[in-house]
Amino acid sequence: MATFQPAPEETLSIARGPSRGRRLWSSLSILFESRIATVGLFIVIFWLVVGLVSLVWTPYPPNESRFVQNLPPNTTNWLGTDHLGRDTLSRLMVGTQVVLLKTRVPVGDRTVSLPIGVAVWGVLGSLTLGTVLGQVAGYRRGRWDQAIMQLLDAFVAFPSIVLYLVVIAALGPGDLVVILAITITGAPGVARLARGLTLDISTRDYVRAAETRGESQWYIMYREILPNARGPLLVDAMLRVGYAIFAIGTLGFLGLGLPPPDPDWGSMVNEARRFMFSSAWGVIWPSLAISSLVVGLSLLADGLREALTRYQR
Repeated sequence: MATFQPAPEETLSIARGPSRGRRLWSSLSILFESRIATVGLFIVIFWLVVGLVSLVWTPYPPNESRFVQNLPPNTTNWLGTDHLGRDTLSRLMVGTQVVLLKTRVPVGDRTVSLPIGVAVWGVLGSLTLGTVLGQVAGYRRGRWDQAIMQLLDAFVAFPSIVLYLVVIAALGPGDLVVILAITITGAPGVARLARGLTLDISTRDYVRAAETRGESQWYIMYREILPNARGPLLVDAMLRVGYAIFAIGTLGFLGLGLPPPDPDWGSMVNEARRFMFSSAWGVIWPSLAISSLVVGLSLLADGLREALTRYQR
């Protein structure tokens, strides 16, 4: 009786599993299964596109005073002008770069721009530091757990805005200082989540099997436990990007945010609030930008959590 023998190419594809493109599309399809995640994704994509466009084009130079001060929206200046006669739309577009797409790092006498914005770098820093501390505390337990969690509890005892002010007052304003402040304030929350996930996952059979094989503790934490904890950690990271954007706006409003020349949304609100009763447009537009991006990230995180929970079931 004849039997079906797959071609060598088919056998190779079966052994390799689905392609990288199919895995990526499968991951994205989980997002589109949730309406909340889809709405949040489109809001975030909108601001990413605005930031990318501003890298190559803005209606007018964002830092040049070309027009009458405090103009309302009109055909020339679609979002009006600020108190110095600068185009609000151009400044709003460039402010997107500061938050999501570009970080300025001083190198000697010049400034170098790095890809990815200040908020994202800060969240990546808190995610990395918090995950390392949380996994060590959750897996090694005992004195390690007690020492790490007591240290983190000391940071949690202070309000976040106080920690921001302390770090910036000690080191001065700048992109790297803001990133450091976001990392320090966000790491304790990430560590608590990573510790709880590690305590749960470390009881699974595949972790016990790795221990039986004699694998090192670091191998078990980052090859066995971390891949199975990344879903909740990524959802939490999305929420923290929103918190970081809000924190950057708050620091900018207090005059302690990112230094000039490039504008950030918080400093735009701070500059325009003095003229709020004569022209409120300068406050409205950057406030809407901050709130819409934070809401979009929150919707994306909530929808992704909902989709992942349904997918796991």
